[in-house]
Amino acid sequence: MQLPESQHSTINAIYQHYEQQQTSHGWRAHLGASIIGKSCERALWYDFHWCSIKNHSGQMLRLFETGHLAEDRFAANLRAAGVKVWTVDPNTGKQFRVSACQEHFGGSMDGVGHGFLEAPSQWHIIEMKTHSEKSFKSLEKEGVQKSKPQHFTQMQVYMHLQQIDRAYYIAVNKNTDALYGERVKYDKSYAENTLAKAARIIASDQPLEKLNDDPSWYECKLCDHHAICHGEQVPAVNCRTCLHASAVDQGQWHCARFNLVIPEHNQRVGCQAHLFIPDLIRVRLFFNDPKALKYQLVTDFH
Repeated sequence: MQLPESQHSTINAIYQHYEQQQTSHGWRAHLGASIIGKSCERALWYDFHWCSIKNHSGQMLRLFETGHLAEDRFAANLRAAGVKVWTVDPNTGKQFRVSACQEHFGGSMDGVGHGFLEAPSQWHIIEMKTHSEKSFKSLEKEGVQKSKPQHFTQMQVYMHLQQIDRAYYIAVNKNTDALYGERVKYDKSYAENTLAKAARIIASDQPLEKLNDDPSWYECKLCDHHAICHGEQVPAVNCRTCLHASAVDQGQWHCARFNLVIPEHNQRVGCQAHLFIPDLIRVRLFFNDPKALKYQLVTDFH
């Protein structure tokens, strides 16, 4: 006699399909405008250098997809209200993109619009987001700058690089389908400081200062890099965690060991000559020569 099949077999198969599609470990080629609003520069440096492998569950990947699927509906809603909306750059046939810092920093905009009822003559960057009940209530109460600083920062970057001085933030409560809209004004100083922050992260050859030395700090506990930053986990092996590699012009990476530009697919796997950036692991450089390093274990690593 066979046991009955699990009630969740089909659902698990759906989740597994999503999980099988993820191949990048969560690593973006560039430092993203969508995350530059993080408060910890070390975490952003870790992101840019692909230090942690971030494989999401099928359920989480489906949730990300839900956010993307909502964008077409947002655009349709705005058009129904009389707003002219462009979600594709007519010059490329793809999403509007912006870049800076030798093309190592940038992002993709949800759209641009003209004819908003609050300001019919002004062009706006459009940012579209889905929210949980709790997050949506916070947004309604506090506004986007306070409740979602990463989203606010993302819009400031887009306005700055596109030279458009207003953004329109449209959000939905996933529980009730209630909508929220807010016009955001361009803040030149804020945007320039954000670009300087991105440049600092990209240019640094070692991890920047961490947000907090206390591993129990709430932001640290939620960070993808907690085990590396506060624990003893060894970073992922790839070209960006190797001391031979550095970010150069046109969004490229260069290997000093072999004196060549490294294609992105090669960056993701590294090579047998990989040597960790010494400040990335809980060791100090003890001796080096052009082809080898010797490390000494330390206990007072910060």
